[in-house]
Amino acid sequence: MSISEHPREPLDGEPRFAPAVAPAASAAVEPSAAESPASPVGRLAATVERLSREVRAAQAEAEGRALIELAKGILVERLKCGPAQAARQLSELAEQAQVTPLEFAVDVINQAARDRMSEVTDAFLAATTGAGDEPVDESAAVRLRAAESGALAADDTQAVADALLEQALRPLGAVAVAIWAAGSDGSLTLAGSAGFSPAEAARWRYVPPDVATVARRGLTERAGQWIGSLAETGLPSIGRHHHPDGGRAALPAGTGGRIHGVLEIAWPEPLPELRPQIVRQVEALAELCAHTLEAYTPAHGPAQEPRVLPDAAELMDLADGLHDPALVLVPHLDAAGHLVDFRIQHVNSRFLDPAGRPRAMVGGSLLLEAYPMAAGQSELFQQVERVYATGEPFRARRMNLTALVDQVPLSAVADISISRHGSAVLLIWRIEDETARLASLLQHAQRLGRIGGFEENVLTGEITWNGQLFDLYGRPQSSTPVPLEELPAHAHPDDGVTIRRFLRTLLHHRRPASAAFRLQRPDGVTRHIRVVAEPVLDTDGRLLVVRGAYQDISAQHWTEVALAATRDQLAHTEQQASERNRLALQLQHAIMPPTQDPLRVPGLQVAVRYRPAETEQLVGGDWYDAVVLPSGLVLLCVGDVAGHGIEAATSMVVLRNALRGLAVTGAGPGQLLSWLNIVAHHLTGAVTATAVCGLYDPDTRTFRWARAGHLPPVLVRDADAAPLPLARGMLLGAVPEAGYEETQVQLAADDTLLMYTDGLIERRDRSVEESLTHLVTTARTAPTTLDQQLDRLLTYSRSDTDDDTCIVGIRVG
Repeated sequence: MSISEHPREPLDGEPRFAPAVAPAASAAVEPSAAESPASPVGRLAATVERLSREVRAAQAEAEGRALIELAKGILVERLKCGPAQAARQLSELAEQAQVTPLEFAVDVINQAARDRMSEVTDAFLAATTGAGDEPVDESAAVRLRAAESGALAADDTQAVADALLEQALRPLGAVAVAIWAAGSDGSLTLAGSAGFSPAEAARWRYVPPDVATVARRGLTERAGQWIGSLAETGLPSIGRHHHPDGGRAALPAGTGGRIHGVLEIAWPEPLPELRPQIVRQVEALAELCAHTLEAYTPAHGPAQEPRVLPDAAELMDLADGLHDPALVLVPHLDAAGHLVDFRIQHVNSRFLDPAGRPRAMVGGSLLLEAYPMAAGQSELFQQVERVYATGEPFRARRMNLTALVDQVPLSAVADISISRHGSAVLLIWRIEDETARLASLLQHAQRLGRIGGFEENVLTGEITWNGQLFDLYGRPQSSTPVPLEELPAHAHPDDGVTIRRFLRTLLHHRRPASAAFRLQRPDGVTRHIRVVAEPVLDTDGRLLVVRGAYQDISAQHWTEVALAATRDQLAHTEQQASERNRLALQLQHAIMPPTQDPLRVPGLQVAVRYRPAETEQLVGGDWYDAVVLPSGLVLLCVGDVAGHGIEAATSMVVLRNALRGLAVTGAGPGQLLSWLNIVAHHLTGAVTATAVCGLYDPDTRTFRWARAGHLPPVLVRDADAAPLPLARGMLLGAVPEAGYEETQVQLAADDTLLMYTDGLIERRDRSVEESLTHLVTTARTAPTTLDQQLDRLLTYSRSDTDDDTCIVGIRVG
């Protein structure tokens, strides 16, 4: 009984089989809680799912049966038996091998075919057999052959995509596949897809040239693209919004060295590194797609070049009509169908060989035989191969080429143009004319440098100017050139002496000469010109020709004038700045000398230090004061006015003298700073400053103090040192009125109190807290005298701002 009569029954006792199908492909759709199986909707959903499973099972059975029938045909040919005997032999051998008839049939096909599919299967099984605990995936051969069978039986590329996804890619975890056809202009057309919604496929039916996508990367990268996660690349791709973190693979689909499209595969999750055997399986599927894409023609979309393009004969006629040297190349394949070289099918009459060989020696030979170094140094062969594979043309200017002829390396520079026409490649190869190139460079240099050349024959009176010289003179090129002897009439009258001296040296003494003058043009424009010329003498020393050049130096002249004016202005500004800094420094030193006579107070040592800035340009507004008031109290204060220069110095004098006058009133430190804030805000041009003000009572050894945004004093007692607790108070001059907190500290015998400005500790690379900690650490080591301690603080200061520094120190006796 034949198969066609009973298609669902096994033949001659042949057991039934079921190809491996991924769970995702066969899982039933569970009805929701609201739709029970007994409801009409639930029954309808169950019916649809049951029919879908039956259709998929029927398709799988039909594809598997096609492979079994093919294997039986191979056995019929090899065993010289009938179909029934071949079927029984297949069943018995499968039972002996303890595999399914389908798996054994695929093994028979692989042994007979010895093609790409069988190579991939053998390599996969060889690598996985005996690999520890890892299971051997013998269904890989079945999947590949089933996918091949489905693709060959499909009537369009869409059906090929469905077959690849269901038979080969779902078992690998993939959820969607897209087959892209590559146009000759670099565009991509979606020839078929599976796993993507119809709306998504319609949205991506055409990708214009030069648009960066995952498929585009697969087209340009010969090894393909394996992307772990789309989110890492940011590249657009079909179905990206459904699986934004999923993995992708895009592999070029080509045969015989020519790429016809791209196979793109989507996974729902990030793609781990795949085993080489899996990669080879996917590459085999891409090659399978290439055979389908060879005959693909877009049914709609932008106009594409037809797949059948002019052959090599028509391209030869086209090459002969070109004015540039051209080669017509055709692919040269090995016995396995792999591209290994290109044959030079035709050389047109204008072609010039870089090695100087006649055209007859080049035509008909292989490209790498004629130009062996093209495969390496110049990358010419790689570019020809890429153009043939992708169809995208290649252009390059001044490409370095190297030919190897009789073991003698010859170098050449050429402009290259490569394009594909049908199954042939047109290579236009133009050797650059070095003389023409140098002439072009000279012409560009003269134009950029605004240089015009001339030659004057003194015997015949013939004068030759280039076009640039006519432009410099402001005259049309149809006018008569100006002789050298008439040059004074075209120059400014004040430059007449210079022009005549130039002509005397050149024409009378017959020596090279140059001169700079002002050229007065007919359009009223005056240009600054430099002329350089040299005489040409005969063997008897007679003057024959004068050659030279004019150069427009107007821009240089006015630049020099502007620079001279800028230098004068800069010198004047520097003089003013130096004078201002000198006055500020004198004022500062007059008010606060670097050293001061010690203050005589019973039971109290007082010392001050002032260190000016290292550069005079940084003269600042740091100030200090230590004075005994009429009440017997000792006024101690330091401050820092914002800014530098004469303004800061004068503001410092105002605040220092104002505080002295206000202190006579007997007010406390907080009140004194409040009044000083009014002075800073209203009477000094709204300057801002920081300050610490304190009053020491020798009778009670108490120190009352307040601060206005300044660093706190440091108290040194025994072997310990620490800053006093901060009192509230904002900087001076910021607001019209401000209050300042006043605190008090009781001092003991041998206590030392230090008041300072930020120039002592401030660093560019450290915070104020770190710098203050270093100061406290240094202050703990107290030398014998107070003066030695202040000198030690200045010596070991880590400040790097080159600012002024003031220190006021008291030590209780």
